[in-house]
Amino acid sequence: MDERSTTHLVTLRTAFFSGVLLTAPLFVTIWAFTQIIAMIGGTVRPLFFTYLPAPLREVPFLWDVVSTIIVLLLVTLLGYFSRYVFGKYFLEVSERFIQGIPGVSAVYNTVKQIVDTFGTQNRNLFSKVVLVEYPRQGVWALGFLTSKDQAEAQISTGHEVWTVFVPTSPNPTSGFLLMLPKDDVVELEMPVGDGMKMVISGGAVVPPWRHKDRNPPPDLKA
Repeated sequence: MDERSTTHLVTLRTAFFSGVLLTAPLFVTIWAFTQIIAMIGGTVRPLFFTYLPAPLREVPFLWDVVSTIIVLLLVTLLGYFSRYVFGKYFLEVSERFIQGIPGVSAVYNTVKQIVDTFGTQNRNLFSKVVLVEYPRQGVWALGFLTSKDQAEAQISTGHEVWTVFVPTSPNPTSGFLLMLPKDDVVELEMPVGDGMKMVISGGAVVPPWRHKDRNPPPDLKA
């Protein structure tokens, strides 16, 4: 076999495997859905298939699809109602069971505190991500602005101070409550959710900023 024939064979082989890689996901997806429909719809279809008119029985696969959709809808409705009727009860039972397992309960409580602290309701308490110089000047810490209200503690300082919560990392369920002059608080455009990710990851997750080239520090302009 000459060199030219070998080159053509290599080209054809490469093209074949490229085609396999392109079409394999499609065929696997179609096969998987076919198996699911055959398993679910094929099991349910006989329950009503005999009651259908003869002309409609000529396409059994169609009725497998319809049966599968009906089963999925019924399961979804069951899950929807059980979530509101039985969900709270089963959640309480599960929590009592987990609390009784040594070691596991400590991990569960830690994760639950993090979720509760930064859940949808408590997340609204953090109005903005800010930077403050803490614990000393020249060292910046990421915090969350919790209030600008001026009550007794704020007014007693003689300055307009804002309330900032500086969480510890990577466990943000604890932290420090600081009352700082508003001029010492640098407000960021970063969403609260991204700020939480940055704290929990220990700074490994740095959210992108679309204005990263705006007003760079002098030592970064060079």
